[in-house]
Amino acid sequence: MPEFPNIIHFAIPFFVISMLLELYVTTREAYKETKGYELKDAFASIAMGLGNVFLGFFSKAIVLLAFFWIYENYRLFTIPVTWWSFILIFFADDFSYYWFHRVSHESRLFWASHVVHHSSEHYNLSTALRQTWSGGFYSFIFWLWMPLIGFHPGMILLQMSISLLYQFWIHTEAINKLPKWFEVVMNTPSHHRVHHGSNPIYLDRNHAGILIIWDKLFGTFQPELEEEKVTYGLVKNINTFNPIKIAFIEWINMFKDAFSGKKSLKNRILYLLKPPGWTHDGTGKLSDDLRKEWLKSNPIDKNY
Repeated sequence: MPEFPNIIHFAIPFFVISMLLELYVTTREAYKETKGYELKDAFASIAMGLGNVFLGFFSKAIVLLAFFWIYENYRLFTIPVTWWSFILIFFADDFSYYWFHRVSHESRLFWASHVVHHSSEHYNLSTALRQTWSGGFYSFIFWLWMPLIGFHPGMILLQMSISLLYQFWIHTEAINKLPKWFEVVMNTPSHHRVHHGSNPIYLDRNHAGILIIWDKLFGTFQPELEEEKVTYGLVKNINTFNPIKIAFIEWINMFKDAFSGKKSLKNRILYLLKPPGWTHDGTGKLSDDLRKEWLKSNPIDKNY
């Protein structure tokens, strides 16, 4: 078995230094209008990150077992660990991440864990550390096709870590727009600010990991608009810095909606599968509904 380093653990000093540098930059005059850092919020994000690392010792064991079980027993081909296979796995992993991320916004069962990452009303490098405590135990299903076609499990986990590491630096307001050629292809701070916006026009857009091309291919791309400053957080913010509540409040709300009151079995299941905002009586509003309402009164140039 080839051995690959856990680059996330090695990157922790880089995370700390980067946050200190960002803190210095965003306290300068040009960034005084941004929310920047709030001590309680940053500590809550860091606590969520530490919890994610600790629980990762258990969730990654499950992931490895699942990947190896498929790889050893059912793989269709054997893809060698060589230079060209790392190019293939880069695109395969990024494609998988896009669909995992998109479904995490379109299915409440996955949103219940992913909502953690969107729960901060601030946008800085500490927000990147605000990670789920539960998602690692089941979100890996979007990558199961990769050991099936012959990618080695060690390679898959390495590329997943590279993707996560890339996404750290895009959680900042200290970088405005990068060169146009880079913005066209890659995920950037500008693109990802949109993803964290609770503005109706920004909801459920820009699900990219490293490459923004998937959003453009599948119709979920939205550029950051100069006339529409991003408001970070959720449509309905949870207003807490308690890590336990941040980790599990949406799970509690989801199960309450699904299993309380008089509902058919079908509707109870749909509360788990349908997007956030869905209700069985039709009174809820989905992100697409909010976006359409916003566009009626705020027409924008669609030739972006």
